[in-house]
Amino acid sequence: MAPRSIWRGAISFGLVSVPVRMFTATSSKELRFHFLHKEDLTPIGYDKVRKDTGEHVDPEDIVRGFEVEKGRYVPLEEEDLDRLDVELTKAIDICDFVDLDEIDPIYFRKAYYLLPEDGAEKPYLLLVRALEETGKVGIAKVVIRNKQHLACLRPVDGKLVVETMYYADEVRKPEPVEVKGELRKAELDMARSLVENLSEPFDPEKYDDTYRKELLELLRAKAEGTELPEPAEDGGGEVVDLMAALRESVERTKKSRAKAKKPARAAKSKRAAAR
Repeated sequence: MAPRSIWRGAISFGLVSVPVRMFTATSSKELRFHFLHKEDLTPIGYDKVRKDTGEHVDPEDIVRGFEVEKGRYVPLEEEDLDRLDVELTKAIDICDFVDLDEIDPIYFRKAYYLLPEDGAEKPYLLLVRALEETGKVGIAKVVIRNKQHLACLRPVDGKLVVETMYYADEVRKPEPVEVKGELRKAELDMARSLVENLSEPFDPEKYDDTYRKELLELLRAKAEGTELPEPAEDGGGEVVDLMAALRESVERTKKSRAKAKKPARAAKSKRAAAR
């Protein structure tokens, strides 16, 4: 079953307009838990009640509203949204083209696929190719679900992906990190060696959510009445000798990489002998 588009509009840059449909590009795999009554595990529902009296309110009697000042609200109806600028809500307006590596990943929020509407395939592919060949991405603004987002438009495997972004004033600046003492060159060299030993080409298929798997196994075991393992003890924040820890880590990664190379060399020798 094909996924439903969540937004329809057009990409505009200069005088070019490309009609597109938007689809979510990611999905959360987190486990969702229910509230249960402790006595008999009956699910507890989420009731919408008035904050002043606790009286239950039916869904059809609930409207959205904005608090303009403390305790004073203004309701927002669907017809109010229709009064907004249609072009503003139905366009991905590209402001600039920039290099992707200039954008800190902290700004990215959520990714969506963009596919062309029928008849818009040619300008769509033209934009994809132009971005691929220049190495640029588009910085745009788009309104999705009543919020204007900053966004990054980029090509991925011959398709367009738009990734919503945080605005600059939404990204918090962390407190400065104060280091007691100085970083020694030997420590930095060892840390660099460790990074290089653990470096690999990025392969997203290599990683999976092991915590979610273990949690699912624990829940199934609990449901079947299987005896559960004892809780793991926290090792605590043990203070270690930094240089010694770096040195041991580097040695371990060297041995690990050497072991990984042996089967590869053996397979290569067998292929050469077969020829």
